[in-house]
Amino acid sequence: MKGFSQLMSRRDWVSDVKVQLLAGPLLILMILGMMIVPMPPFALDLLFTFNIALAIMVLMVSMFAQKPLDFAAFPAVLLFTTLLRLSLNVASTRVVLMEGHQGGASAGKVIEAFGAFLVGGNFAVGLVVFLILVIINFMVITKGAGRIAEVGARFTLDAMPGKQMAIDADLNAGLIGEEDAKNRRAEIAQEADFYGSMDGASKFVRGDAVAGLVIMVVNIIGGLMIGMLQHDMSFGDAGRSYMLLAIGDGLVAQIPALVISTAAGVTVSRVNTDQDVGQQMISQLFVNPQVMILAAMVMGLLGIVPGMPNMVFLLFTALLAGLAWFIMRRQEQALVKGEISAAPPPTQEAPEASWEDVQLVDTLGLEVGHRLIPLVDSRQKGELLARVKSVRKKFAQEVGFLPPVVHIRDNLELSPNAYVLSMKGAEIGRAEAYPGKWLAINPGQVSGELQGTQTEDPAFGLPAVWIEASQREHAQVYGYTVVDASTVIATHLNHLLHRHSPEMLGRQEVQKLLDKLGSDQKSLVEEVVPKAISLTVLQRILQNLLDEDVSIRDMRSILDTLAEFAGQQQDANELTALVRVALGRAITQQWFAGQDTLNVMGLDAQLEQVLVQAMNGNGAMEPGLAETLMTQAQQALERHESSGEPPVLVVQHSLRAVLSRFLRRRLRHMAILSQAEIPDDRTLRVTTVVGGR
Repeated sequence: MKGFSQLMSRRDWVSDVKVQLLAGPLLILMILGMMIVPMPPFALDLLFTFNIALAIMVLMVSMFAQKPLDFAAFPAVLLFTTLLRLSLNVASTRVVLMEGHQGGASAGKVIEAFGAFLVGGNFAVGLVVFLILVIINFMVITKGAGRIAEVGARFTLDAMPGKQMAIDADLNAGLIGEEDAKNRRAEIAQEADFYGSMDGASKFVRGDAVAGLVIMVVNIIGGLMIGMLQHDMSFGDAGRSYMLLAIGDGLVAQIPALVISTAAGVTVSRVNTDQDVGQQMISQLFVNPQVMILAAMVMGLLGIVPGMPNMVFLLFTALLAGLAWFIMRRQEQALVKGEISAAPPPTQEAPEASWEDVQLVDTLGLEVGHRLIPLVDSRQKGELLARVKSVRKKFAQEVGFLPPVVHIRDNLELSPNAYVLSMKGAEIGRAEAYPGKWLAINPGQVSGELQGTQTEDPAFGLPAVWIEASQREHAQVYGYTVVDASTVIATHLNHLLHRHSPEMLGRQEVQKLLDKLGSDQKSLVEEVVPKAISLTVLQRILQNLLDEDVSIRDMRSILDTLAEFAGQQQDANELTALVRVALGRAITQQWFAGQDTLNVMGLDAQLEQVLVQAMNGNGAMEPGLAETLMTQAQQALERHESSGEPPVLVVQHSLRAVLSRFLRRRLRHMAILSQAEIPDDRTLRVTTVVGGR
């Protein structure tokens, strides 16, 4: 029975879907059918009544919608209702011209009622009423709604970049997730599409008004000719029969058109709030008692003027005065309740401190002075938020894990153009940037000088100049690298992220890396963590790799190596050395992309022998040897870089870890590789010797 009920519910769902899919095509076929197939008067009565009911439903939906996208189907509904009215005009015109000589009921009760009852059977009055409805619909409502839709579409498109940047800012600040950002971007796109569609759909209503006027004229002229020429009716009889039917046909179409046009105006003219149109009008029109009192005074003065309808004016004076008194009473009651609720209890003690009072530090933070606020303000089209997002994405692709969100805030205690980058509450970088100006960085080979504020590139320490925008082209001609203020801060952030990447890699990030790899290599992950090594040891190994600018994207090779050697060795530093050998090809590719011959630095044979003996002895270098090694390494690095070669020193495998820890204290950008890390298909050539003469 349970399976049968599930099957039946599934069939019901499928049938509902089929009905929804067929609703549009069936409606179009019905509209086309009414234009081609003659309709009996009773069918016309049903369809005209349906048209009026549909127009009222559309108006009610537009009134109760809290924002335009709540009725996103309105442009399509506008098209279908316009086509429905026109098809009904065609069908009714056929009936009026063919059967109009038989009397008012020949075209149906609805047309007869609108032609006889609503205008009292007077075709002159009916014609005037019809023309007034057409003018109201065409010149007032439809024209105004079309203009609002046009301006709304233009403003919505102009505001899209700012809204997108605001979404990116909230995403970068961690206020929303990827799914929320995706939904908000889709809503912005739908809003632009909606106003654009409404701008075009309003032309349907204007065309419908013109078509209604033309159809009525055709009906009158055609009815007179058919009545007098085919049915031998007098001009008066033909006019009385056909003109009343034509006017009734026009009115029964124009009244729903006017209702639909009003719905269109309501939809595009509303302001997005949490209230529908009725709630907005009531809450904003009847909220100020002073307005009611002034209106009552004006109506009272008019009510005592001789010759005016005194009773009516004085009645409205009393109503407005009573409404003002009622609103003032409610406001006084609300004020008293607010004062009572706001007053603190006299005996209430101060609350105890709780864990809610503990404020945790942000992993990454950026504080800016007040002149840099436009760079991070999406409403002022600040570009820094997008740059920060790109920096985090690029870092994740290059290094192998996602850095924390950068929390940005202003700090009035900083100098106006200063910014501070912090990690875990501690400052890691500080510099100044000048919005509207450009930083011209001297890469070492420039052909001219620039006027501006002398400074240094905050990321790499190169000499630079802050220049005006008018000097940008001159600086590029001279050979300077020219970047804007947002790029300067983003580049500085990117440099510090790479430099402090080991500190950002916590246990949570390591676990997420394992979870990501576990979706494809579950058995490998389970074999290594926690069976072979703990999560803490793996974290330390990955931090060691990051400390020497080695990417951890190849987690599979890292875990394969640990699975092989972790049973024999548990020291994180030794395991790091083994992992580096496994990643040797990637490390070499990082420094020598596309090169078969590797021009590197090497140790003098005598110096290398001394270092090996020192390491095999007590495991430490003498102070004099250490100072000599640092000086000679620095001199060799300068000679090597002057020839345009990568700053790579290749040593014996047993010396690599010790020399790396020692030399990179002062020569941060130097890379120390082991001979075991160089692939066999690469040729190694020592072009600079450390300690040589």
